[in-house]
Order: sequence, then structure tokens, then C-alpha cells
Amino acid sequence: MLAPRPSPFMFSILCEARMPVTKVSSPSLAPGAVPVSAQAGLAPETAPVLQLTGICKRFSGVVALNDVGLTIRPGEVMALIGENGAGKSTLVKTLTGIYQPDAGSIFLGGEQVRFNSAQEAMLAGITAVHQETVMFDELTVAENIYVGRQPTTGFPPRVDWALIEAQADQLFARLEVALPVRARVKDLSVAQRHFVEIARALSQNARVVIMDEPTAALSQREIHELYRIIAQLKTAGTAVIFISHKFDEIYQVADRYTVLRDGQFVADGALADISEPELVSLMVGRQIHQAFPKADVELGPTLLEVDNFCHPTEFDQVSFSIKQGEILGFYGLVGAGRSEVMQALFGLSEGVRGSVKIGGKKVAINGPRDAIAHGIAYVPEDRQHQGAHLSMPIMQNITLPLLSKIGFFLRGRRAEETRIARHFAEQLELKAHHLMQLVSELSGGNQQKVVLGKWLATNPKVIILDEPTKGIDIGSKAAVHRFIGELVTRGLSVILVSSELPEVLGLADRVIVMHQGHIRKVFARGQATAENVVAAASGSELSTEEAA
Repeated sequence: MLAPRPSPFMFSILCEARMPVTKVSSPSLAPGAVPVSAQAGLAPETAPVLQLTGICKRFSGVVALNDVGLTIRPGEVMALIGENGAGKSTLVKTLTGIYQPDAGSIFLGGEQVRFNSAQEAMLAGITAVHQETVMFDELTVAENIYVGRQPTTGFPPRVDWALIEAQADQLFARLEVALPVRARVKDLSVAQRHFVEIARALSQNARVVIMDEPTAALSQREIHELYRIIAQLKTAGTAVIFISHKFDEIYQVADRYTVLRDGQFVADGALADISEPELVSLMVGRQIHQAFPKADVELGPTLLEVDNFCHPTEFDQVSFSIKQGEILGFYGLVGAGRSEVMQALFGLSEGVRGSVKIGGKKVAINGPRDAIAHGIAYVPEDRQHQGAHLSMPIMQNITLPLLSKIGFFLRGRRAEETRIARHFAEQLELKAHHLMQLVSELSGGNQQKVVLGKWLATNPKVIILDEPTKGIDIGSKAAVHRFIGELVTRGLSVILVSSELPEVLGLADRVIVMHQGHIRKVFARGQATAENVVAAASGSELSTEEAA
């Protein structure tokens, strides 16, 4: 359905300035950016489009970046690598004008610049495509591309809708992406939202495009489509800073690498000259051994039984059980229905039919309160919108489900909250300045640890982990994997929903594969291979003989 035109009043609120965008040509410097000097000594064909030297940034005495340098040339893809908390996000915000460095220099096209706002950086040709896209959901694709820069015609000036849509169509034709420019952004997939942001960057002749975990929520087909677009950007001479925790992606798309650790520059160079283990060692400052530590646990009695779970639109006839101490893996392609089943089990969905038994006793789960009372905890995939209260401190997030137990106004509540929060923060190796730090100030991986701690504090019998390592670095992943192993040694049962096949194969005792809302196959640990699991997930019959 096509979106209606927003009123002129709405646009006057959304847009601070109306700047002509007919064949937008960005100046070499943004308005307000200060040209200081031109760098010399580099041949034109090798001159960096962007160079950082000695960048430092502090927050309330805490050093986030210390003497960081970075260099990228036109048509080059540079992988920015580091653990969560290494300083990548702070560096990106400094590059895009959200933060201003306390020390150091930024050179763009040989000119030293200082960006006082994100708009200045964008006009200068530096733009970012974030893992969590930020757009106006109720506006159309074309309107989001040119918001704040919409062209006008006539007198008195009126927004030139035809020009906006025509130029948006041209941008998607250039990207070879079929996307209706009058569709509302709220109706788009995650991949399509990324393409809108890339089109927005191209509309301003972006010289540097920063991609921050762009494939975290994409299907394999969408990931390959993104790879193709990155190749187009390279061919056009656009520099790309690519941030990812997936080394197969890094080696697939990047030419060079820069490693940060604890807010400091560690190393850079050509990816062809370094192996993955060497990169990991540079990134974490230590060797990562046994990425999937599978604990040898004797399984106990059946804790949870789900029988003939059905939903009118999402899944049908889903039945499974899990024993005490077991890790049950759920795998499937995007849209297979894995997360929807887990949300229904936690009481988040309406219209669900079927039965649930806990310890052999049939129970009714009409909402999350019932699920928690029966010993089921659910760590959702979307940690920012569903898992954590970003504007609240770490301590209050972790103890939030326990308020009815520790009391709201009782003496000693703060001491008990502190004890519980510190316990789980230490167990999960949470990196934070203090327990009263806001969750919004943490890196993505540490936000995920806060969500894990919150639900573990409820002392569950069964914990559902929906994409528990999505968007976190290899060091944090190893910590989460170790902790999953520790959970089952304590007698908990873990349902692991993951799109990362090595993670499922490495940790699960059994693997349930879903396809189009149905359980396609169930594999025992020794029978699950990458080939037959992927075949089952795609609906192939190749794995029939190998199913358990």
C-alpha cells in the first residue's frame, strides 16, 4: 500500500533545512568544518580519502579512545575489528560528528576537518549504515532518503515530490535493487532498510560509508545482495569501513584491517597477509581455545514437554521435549518460525493451541508472569527493544524481575540488589565502569550479558536463548558459550535458537530444524552435520536418511 503524503507541517517539524538535491554534489568540507592544512607527500593515486591520527576521547575521566589511528583509501574496504568495548562505536561516532575528539586530527581528502554535528559529517561525505537502522517509519522510502534535504519548486516553495521519487528510483536502479520508493519504511525488511540507508549515502555522493554489523539480521540471500552492493561501491571509488564479528564476512569483502583493543590502536595491514587465528589474537590479546566447550552432562528427567503447538499464521503441529541438563538447538532459515514458537511458549502470543507440561504436569501459560512462575525464562533476540531497559542502570535491569521478592521499599533492598547484580556481572564477565552505569552506554555484547543476567537471576528451570551471541565479538561469544555449558552442569535446560550453524552444532545435544513453521527434522548430536542440517532447513529431502 502506498503511503499518503505527509502534511507540510509535519515536514517542517522533521526537517530543519530544505536544501536542493537535484544531483546532490557534496562539498569537500561540511559547513562549519574547519580546513586547517593539506596533507602532503602522498601520490594522488594512493592518497587516503580518510586518515585519523592520535584520536583520543574521554568520558568522565574514563578513556574510551587513546591515540587511535586509521587510514583508508578510495575504493577500499577496511575491516574495523575489535571486541565489544574496544572503542569501535566511539570511533564511528567521532567520525560521524556525534562526538568530537579531545585530541588528534581527522583528515578528509587531505584536508584537516572537525565535524560539530552528524549533519556536517554527512554533508562532507561520511555516512553510517547501522545494525539498528534509524529512520522515520511512517514516511516513504523516498522521503527517508531526502528527509531534511527535500527539493522545492515554485513560489511559495512546495516540496517537489516527483523529483524526490524520480531520483530515488535512479538510486535503486544504480544499486540494481527493486524497491518501491513510495512504500512506508515500517513495512520493509531489515535488509531493505539497509538498502535505503545506502541509497541515502549515495544521494549525497558519500566518500566513506561505514557499515556497522550490517548482516546481523539478514538471510543468506540478503547477505550476498549486500556483498554485491559493497563491490559496486568499491568500483565507484567509495571507501567502506566494514564492522563485523564474523570473520568469514571480513575475509569475503575486506581488503585491509585495523584492530582496536581497549580503546587503543593495535595493528593494521592487508588481510591477505594475516590468518584468522592471528587476527583473533590481536583482537583479544589472548588465544581463544575451544570455541564451543561442550560440557559432559548426564541428562536427567524430562523437564519440559510441548505438544502440538499451533498458531494461526506462524507455526503448526510443533512438538518437542527437553531433559534436565540438555541443550536443545533450534535451527532454521529466516521466517522458519523458531522465534515465534519461543515467544508463544513464554506467553507472548495470542491464539496459540497445544499443551505444555513442566515436570510431567500440564500448566497454563497465559503470559510471561505464568512462564516465569513455572520456571521458564526467555532471552529475546532483540535485546534493545525487548530485552533491556536502556535508560535504566545495570543493577536495576538485572533485578527487575525480582522486585516482588526483594521488595520495593524494604530496608536492605539496595544491598540485596547490589549483591545479585554483582554476582551475575562477575559470572558473565560484564565490562562496565560500575553497576549504576546506564545500559545504553554499554557495547552490544555487554547489553546482551545484562539481559542474560536478568533472566538467570529468576533461577529458571528452562532458559530460552534466542540468538544469544548475535552482534557480539568472538571473546564475548566464547564467554557466553562457556556460561551455557555451566548452566547445564547446574541442572538447567537450555533451548538455543541460533542462526549460526557452528554454534548450534558445537553446543547442542539435539538439533531441531524448522522449515516454514514446521519441524522438518530432529538430529542427535552425532548425526547433525552442516550439510544435512542446512538441507533440512531449506526443505530438501537429502537429509531424510540421516534424521534421528
